[in-house]
Amino acid sequence: MADTTATASTETVAQTDDGIRRRDFLDIAAIGAAGVGGVFIVYPLVSQMAPSKDVLAASSTEVDVSSIEPGQAIKAVFRKQPLFVKRLTDAEIAAANAIPTGSLRDQESLEDRTKEGHRDILVTMGVCTHLGCVPLGAAEGEVKGEYGGYFCPCHGSHYDTAGRIMKGPAPTNLEVPEYEFISDTVIQVG
Repeated sequence: MADTTATASTETVAQTDDGIRRRDFLDIAAIGAAGVGGVFIVYPLVSQMAPSKDVLAASSTEVDVSSIEPGQAIKAVFRKQPLFVKRLTDAEIAAANAIPTGSLRDQESLEDRTKEGHRDILVTMGVCTHLGCVPLGAAEGEVKGEYGGYFCPCHGSHYDTAGRIMKGPAPTNLEVPEYEFISDTVIQVG
């Protein structure tokens, strides 16, 4: 009798193990199928939020600075906004460095606003930080304001040669976008 109970309990354990194993396989298969189905549903929803190719193309701009003479500036476009790239003269660099940063509203030195090895190239967004007008001073013959940099004709903000706010309602300096020199003569903005 002891042998028959041992055999019966062994058969029950084997059936239970087979039942659990089959059930585990079905659970894993169902979860796997649901996961794959979830990916197929979620991926198009997430990927449609990615920027389009034309937006990615506008996310950076390359500017050749080799033709800019000292004292000259050029205007370019970066993310549909004006970009000023100016080669500073020695006198403009000296004038910017002569102003103590502690006396400025937005305290940045010229070194903070330019790249090491290219201290004579100033890259700023051509948008006044007050209400978004385009300042004058980047083109030849334009009014440069009282400090020889840029002048916003909308509300009278004056910027120095380093694009720092000196007078007027603008709260901060002209923005310096992220940029890097990809060669000695070409910068990549963005």
